[in-house]
Amino acid sequence: MQWRSPVGVAMLFATNGAAFASILPWYPTFAREWGLSEAVFGIVVACFAAGSLISSALPSVLVGRFGPIPVFTVGTVLLAGLVATVGWTSSGLGLALCLLSIGILDAVVDVGQNVAAMRVQARQKITIISSMHACWSLGSVIGGGLATLATARGVDPRWHLGTVAVVICLVALSGTRLIDAPPVPRQESAPARFRWRGLLPVLPLALLATAGTVVEDAANNWSGLAAVELAGAGVGTAGIAFTLVLAAQCAGRFTGDPLIQRFGRVRIARIGGALILLGGILIVSAGGWPLYSLGLLAVGFGCATLVPSAYAAAATLPGVPEGAGVTLLSWLMRIGFLATSPVIGLLATAASLRAALGLLLLCGVLAWAFAPSLKTGLVEKQL
Repeated sequence: MQWRSPVGVAMLFATNGAAFASILPWYPTFAREWGLSEAVFGIVVACFAAGSLISSALPSVLVGRFGPIPVFTVGTVLLAGLVATVGWTSSGLGLALCLLSIGILDAVVDVGQNVAAMRVQARQKITIISSMHACWSLGSVIGGGLATLATARGVDPRWHLGTVAVVICLVALSGTRLIDAPPVPRQESAPARFRWRGLLPVLPLALLATAGTVVEDAANNWSGLAAVELAGAGVGTAGIAFTLVLAAQCAGRFTGDPLIQRFGRVRIARIGGALILLGGILIVSAGGWPLYSLGLLAVGFGCATLVPSAYAAAATLPGVPEGAGVTLLSWLMRIGFLATSPVIGLLATAASLRAALGLLLLCGVLAWAFAPSLKTGLVEKQL
């Protein structure tokens, strides 16, 4: 049946989004209980991005050797086990080690699910990749929302994260059973000369995508603390801030395809940059919840299409093999992702968290400035 494989892939993306999102609302609670400074907290949460960067060569090797579905299945079971382990940590060091391991596995699972989605898309001749990323955001909203509810009600994190781990495994395994995608002949890796030749045109796309990931990382790791410090929210309800960003991003991704078809990727990316800039201004100037929440919604919607559009452009760079462009973009983007939280933490310690979140304004400017880099290859012809 035509619907089975896309639904199965959607379930994979949703579980991957829910896994990490179920941890994030617990950050303010952990930071306060363990007495972590903002600088130390920034380094701890950056371990997730460090793990993703370390694993950069591992996902393609595993997927090429075993196929995307087995890699996703095993990776998700291990990832769920680490999510449950976070509930039992009692120090910043323990959390850092868990996040480092989660980052490594998350990168592997991410490649597995994206390869599976592209194979289903190629077989059924329908475009599903943007909607799949929207399902990731939807899973994040559900996971983050339930975790926020758990923190607000004082639920033991061990019980909550253990339950999440079991549900993730069950949903992911059910999803893999629905997917019917034939194997695709393995392509040779791009020679090194292609990688270095492709680096220059990928750089502006990487800056554009990084503008989007900085917003995501700031929401993941800092929106909860900022809700407490800037908007006067309670620690138990701080996760609402993170959920608002994800909800806006999810809405932006579900509506992104029709908007891009009508107005083009460049114009939508520039509108996204303007929204990030506006949202950043509202966040850093907020003295209470109304302005702060409006700012979160604006930056979430604004960053929604930046990363998917950058991936689409990188895959169609003239004269550059598809795998080389996407690999280079992913690697460069993860470097920026790794630096975000430590930079925000150091700026917050040296000045204030309000000043540190001024980095969002720079992201808005970068997105607007580098949006024309999306005019490349097939992306430009189609849109």
